[in-house]
Amino acid sequence: MTLVWLDDLRLNAEISGPENAPPVVVIHALGTNLSIWDAVVARLPPLRVLRYDQRGHGKSDVPRPPYAMGTLVRDAERIMDHFKLKDAVVVGLSAGGMVAQGLAVKRLDLVRGLVLSNTAPRILTPEIWADRIDLVRRDGLAALSDASMERMLGRNWRDSPAMPALRAMLLATDPQGWMGVAAAVAGTDFYATTATLTLPTLVIAGSLDAATPPDMVREMADLIRGSDFHLLRAAGHLPPADQPEAFAAALATFLTRIGHR
Repeated sequence: MTLVWLDDLRLNAEISGPENAPPVVVIHALGTNLSIWDAVVARLPPLRVLRYDQRGHGKSDVPRPPYAMGTLVRDAERIMDHFKLKDAVVVGLSAGGMVAQGLAVKRLDLVRGLVLSNTAPRILTPEIWADRIDLVRRDGLAALSDASMERMLGRNWRDSPAMPALRAMLLATDPQGWMGVAAAVAGTDFYATTATLTLPTLVIAGSLDAATPPDMVREMADLIRGSDFHLLRAAGHLPPADQPEAFAAALATFLTRIGHR
């Protein structure tokens, strides 16, 4: 792993695979970190894969919240520029999927294709996010933990093999960083701009996802002309963690279809 020094902060990143292989950039969800992609990356063919911890998460710096979605998009743009990656397939999960949408609109030279997983142009309402941010500010992330696990993994979340690692990732996240990215999500509505996208796009939903239910994710797919919608059975909000084999297979099939191999 490498700490990448940008103008105003350091982002923790990991780049792997042959230097001349097609590039893939993966962007994690709120309350997780780059390690959520480990089991997926291990199942992919040789590719140049960039993973990084978003600001406020993992081993990246934690600026004072709130953050703006434009700032998170700019972070993605800068770290791709740092590693000289262009014409990449960008894979965004939940909040990372919002970053991917914004990046594709802003920098088509960087983005050849999109995989938008368990995300939407707008997620919930500012009021719901304000309540969650207030709870974390007052009582910490532990106060949000059980409800988050149920939203992400379904009613039987306690029995999910993915739960311990996901809970550990959430509780290891700096509350200031969580609140910062949550504020960015709360202030984002990409309906108008995402509807302008025409690049190859795979949209993935999880059948057990209560955070971004399949109908919400399908609505986003309908906005993007020519996109493919794929429902992962028995997957929750974070399928790279609870269904990595199925997620990797869907991603590899998409990459093959668009000739990104």
